[in-house]
Amino acid sequence: MSSRKVKIFVAEFLIFCLCLKLSFGGIIDNVVEQYAFDESEENVCNLPDTLVKEIAGYQNTVNRIIKEIVNGKFKGKTWDSLATLTDTFGPRMTCTESLENAIDYVKENMKRSGLENVHTENVTAPWWIRGYENADMVKPWKRNLPILGLGSSIGTPRGGIIADVIAVENFDEFKTIPEDQVKGKIVLFVPPWEGYEKTVVYRSEAASVAARKGAVGALIRSITPFSINSPHTGHQNYASDVKRIPVAALTVEDAQMMLRMYRRGQTITVNLEMSDRNNGNCVTRNTIGELEGTKYKNTSVVVVSGHLDSWDVGVGAMDDGGGAMISWKAVEFLKAMNLRPKRTIRAILWTSEEQGLIGAQNYLEDHKKNEKEEFNFFMESDIGTFEPRGLDFSGNADGACILKEVLKLMTSLNATEFSQPTDGGPDISWWTTRGYPGASLMNKNEKYFWYHHSNGDRMEVEDKDTLDKCTALWASAAYVISDLSVNFPRSLDSN
Repeated sequence: MSSRKVKIFVAEFLIFCLCLKLSFGGIIDNVVEQYAFDESEENVCNLPDTLVKEIAGYQNTVNRIIKEIVNGKFKGKTWDSLATLTDTFGPRMTCTESLENAIDYVKENMKRSGLENVHTENVTAPWWIRGYENADMVKPWKRNLPILGLGSSIGTPRGGIIADVIAVENFDEFKTIPEDQVKGKIVLFVPPWEGYEKTVVYRSEAASVAARKGAVGALIRSITPFSINSPHTGHQNYASDVKRIPVAALTVEDAQMMLRMYRRGQTITVNLEMSDRNNGNCVTRNTIGELEGTKYKNTSVVVVSGHLDSWDVGVGAMDDGGGAMISWKAVEFLKAMNLRPKRTIRAILWTSEEQGLIGAQNYLEDHKKNEKEEFNFFMESDIGTFEPRGLDFSGNADGACILKEVLKLMTSLNATEFSQPTDGGPDISWWTTRGYPGASLMNKNEKYFWYHHSNGDRMEVEDKDTLDKCTALWASAAYVISDLSVNFPRSLDSN
């Protein structure tokens, strides 16, 4: 019997059983409950018809939002705002004047556009300063090696370190090298690109792994699938049980060259000099602006977000200026269109994301007391603002069914795709891992890590029309979710 016929048979059987419910009450309830469980396992949606019709009823409003942003009076304005931000303030590293000036700029412009409850909230964040950085290969031949120190790295002693290099492909290979052969050396890790989540562990842990065997410095192949001899930075963490050693990223080309040389038995000597340092903490700020709801103002809030800080290379146009802009502009454009939903939509531009999601963590702690009443849904864009495809969802089966219906409204953007990855957006993970529903922007970002954390993260990576589409999807989804007659379902058992 085909799967379709089985389902028809079961449905007819349930109808028959329900007719006999008075006679077989408890037995029938068990059958119905078991069938419902099996269906949920197959991810079959059984939303009430009234809710499905309610969501479909937003089509005209969504069409209007998309039209105004993509082809109407807001066309090109998201890109223009991002270009103004990056051209005016450049990179926006945590604890720098450029970031704080950018925060003030956004706050004032949120007020000017008429958003409500515009303010900032203080965040205590780690203050890391990039100093002078230089690396030279002095044997077997001379070459300057472009490097970028990794966030939280210490510097070298004054005058630098001159040491031979041990080059390995991965941690398992490094385990086979005796400790007495590592002491006093610089260890270079050259992992192949196997996707960001799997490969980034080398950036995070290389210094600690090398230090445990007595290395005096660590280098890593930049965490990127593509390179034109440009290094990529990023944050790293020292384990509590190791002596801290300086660590920097090399270009893909230099790292792979040195691995080949080492495997041929050539002696490689590098002079590494870094004056990077950790300078305690500073106070920075999350930036908030709202479109107040008509029915709920301080409860059942829908958050749209991206992070305003960036690394100190490039100008942070892609990571995460684009995500910050579509979150800000989505709310601003809805306000300008006089589209005010039942629930408040709150734009939050996080700070100090690059130093370990610090701004979002601080926000959670500051709002934790009443969070169950305060928050309804979280949205975050921090994996590129390229051609939008749909939304990645973090949440339960009922929420997935609702979001799939919402995405059906986005046909004109060709952004109806839905997925449930193992993790959601990084900043909103403080909530989604604890049972709150959330979504991140799914986009055609195959080249995102080409530019990520490098000097290549400039305005030329962003496209005007594409940013409009991302903003339109963001504004449309946020509006519908915040205006529904029901709260978005959530699972707070782990809270």
